[in-house]
Amino acid sequence: MNEKLLWLLGFVALYWAYCIYLGIRGARLARTASDYFLAGRNLPVWVFVLAATAISFSGWTFLGHPAMIYRDGFPYAYISFFTIMIPLTGVIFLKRQWMLGKRFGYVTPGEMLSDYYKCDRIRFLTVIVAVLFTVPFMGVQLGAAGYLFNVLSDGLISTTVGTLLLGMAVFLYVVYGGMRAVAYADSFQCILLAVGVILTGGIAIYAIGGVENLLISFERMGSSEFGLWGTTKGAGGGNYNSYLAVPGIMQGVSGVEETTYNGGPWTGMMILTFLMAMMGVQASPAFSMWSFGNNTPKPFAPQQVWVSGLILGGLLFIVSIAQGMSTHLLGATPSLAGSGVPIDWKLPTEISDIPDTLVPYILTIVQDNMPWLVAFLGVCALAGMQSAGAAYMSTAGAMLTRDVYKHRLQPQAGHSIQKFVARVSVLIILLAALVVALTNKDTLVLLGGMAVAFGLQMWPALLGVCWIKWFTARGVSAGLIVGLLAVFFTDNYGVGLLNLIGLDLWGRWPLTIHSGGWGIALNLLVCIVVSATSQQDGTRDHKSKFHTFLKEHAGLAPNKRKLIPLAWGATLIWVFFAIGPGVVVGNDAFGAPDVGRDGWTFGIPSIWAWQIMFWLLGVALLWFLAYFMEMSTVPEQEIEALSEDIGDPGLDDED
Repeated sequence: MNEKLLWLLGFVALYWAYCIYLGIRGARLARTASDYFLAGRNLPVWVFVLAATAISFSGWTFLGHPAMIYRDGFPYAYISFFTIMIPLTGVIFLKRQWMLGKRFGYVTPGEMLSDYYKCDRIRFLTVIVAVLFTVPFMGVQLGAAGYLFNVLSDGLISTTVGTLLLGMAVFLYVVYGGMRAVAYADSFQCILLAVGVILTGGIAIYAIGGVENLLISFERMGSSEFGLWGTTKGAGGGNYNSYLAVPGIMQGVSGVEETTYNGGPWTGMMILTFLMAMMGVQASPAFSMWSFGNNTPKPFAPQQVWVSGLILGGLLFIVSIAQGMSTHLLGATPSLAGSGVPIDWKLPTEISDIPDTLVPYILTIVQDNMPWLVAFLGVCALAGMQSAGAAYMSTAGAMLTRDVYKHRLQPQAGHSIQKFVARVSVLIILLAALVVALTNKDTLVLLGGMAVAFGLQMWPALLGVCWIKWFTARGVSAGLIVGLLAVFFTDNYGVGLLNLIGLDLWGRWPLTIHSGGWGIALNLLVCIVVSATSQQDGTRDHKSKFHTFLKEHAGLAPNKRKLIPLAWGATLIWVFFAIGPGVVVGNDAFGAPDVGRDGWTFGIPSIWAWQIMFWLLGVALLWFLAYFMEMSTVPEQEIEALSEDIGDPGLDDED
């Protein structure tokens, strides 16, 4: 057994021992169902800030994201704006959901939505969304862990064994400790994730000989036509190398795996709709439960603005982009391979076929001189993959227990039986996720994108309860069903099913519009139309008490209300130019990609400068909304709870 493998097994054993310890500790503190499901609604501020960040960005930030930047270049790098768009969803919804949870004692979002809309159908649809979100999302994390173990162990640990090992470790501390164990583990995992991104990026830059060589390679890219997607000729946005320019606003092609000679799939509309799908992370039922787990909304704003937007955004827009693009110099792209790169550092060209193996291969660069560092970074990658999966398993198990078992089958279920059923539910979810992990051939980012697209379909339901009182139960439920079906049938699994029955209607992501975009567009359309025709549902007065409460406790002072149009306008303008059709302006706003460094205003490709500029503007936008417009700050009036946690009958308060 080589030294690297010994270090890897040692670090992994210590790390998982710590996680399991947190699970045992959490089990001892979880005397009631509320303790187990929501950590007693008393998560410390710093724990939520770090845990929510780890949950939001997970393993694809470490493994999948730089790999896709390598494969598809700067157009894909716009997806780094999920560090702005994911917390933007939290700005819109988290504070108001927390207020309602505190006021009415909700444990799950299904309880909140069914109470508000007076409709059990929405409760069960919410559970379905939670499961559809959790299973594929957890599956891609487990599968990526298998790849990681396989590469770092030089094939001694198979992909299947690595996947099963991670699944077992996550299951043990989630099933014992509930949300409290997951939260404390995720706070540690967030730090490991950030350190891992920094060190892995540093290794790649060091291996190519520094930033200067990277910039020289950009000049060579700009003056050539090589690459997976050719040039953007005929696609709009100029005739440039596809690695350095967005190929227009929209194209009549579908799917990121189909060959196209128009610069690739990452058009303005693809970028916009993919990032819209990413907003499903904090719109998902799981994140609603995490908002309920706090005693105060105090951690929301710093998590959204400073940790997610500024710190993690900086890592992705600078470190991860440099890491992903530097791979071309390490032999993965022979025509750009650096002459000074040692032969044993060069990466195999087949990485382009399985991008998720990129980061594990980068780690092997230092395996001979620093095997302990490779092992440590392997643990950092595992931490990123565990963080989100554990959180979603925990909350999905809670929802199956509260919204299905307790609500329908055993209303008088006490705390012990609720915790037992939740643990069985977690096991079932894990087994389903393992099936996805062991059969999926998609990349980490792309299948994860389908999972979060399901979460995005919760937007109309949350808009109704938090902001728009004329959305009806019929409208929301009809829209949600249509949206979920649209996501499924415009992504790989649904397209494959259509092909099996002889229907060849479209490919994956028709018109380079992500499945999340198709889903939410049809979802909102159906919701609005059906709501407009079903206003006589007898619930107006009931819903008004929710909105009156929110207005009294979260309303703005008159001097700030005047700024609401400015907030809307600034947000829409930012979206248009940062992640929407306006991104094509960034192709050559600061110098055309083929003019070289002397012609680039900031000495880097225009598209990169454009992304960095709008990342900083995005952080400013988050600050304006979260702090100045008070969308994520602590309400001035104290929230008075009208009842204890609904459904907790107080039976057998000990295991």
